[in-house]
Amino acid sequence: MTATKGEFFNPAKLSSRDKAEATDHTARAIIAAEASARDKKTEKLRALRLQQAADEPEAAPVKKRRSPAKSGTRRP
Repeated sequence: MTATKGEFFNPAKLSSRDKAEATDHTARAIIAAEASARDKKTEKLRALRLQQAADEPEAAPVKKRRSPAKSGTRRP
């Protein structure tokens, strides 16, 4: 099989409106796919975080120590 010019290039010229519609359609498809992937990843991470929080026992709050009073000398 030999490749011909007609197979790779469309001999009919597309109008600027058709080009814009094709670009718009492609861009919207890409954006929708990215949003879907992002939502899927968010749900997966949320489920893992909730599972990790459920498995982890509650830790008692750590009491803060008071710093000892500084015993500095006063200047007259």
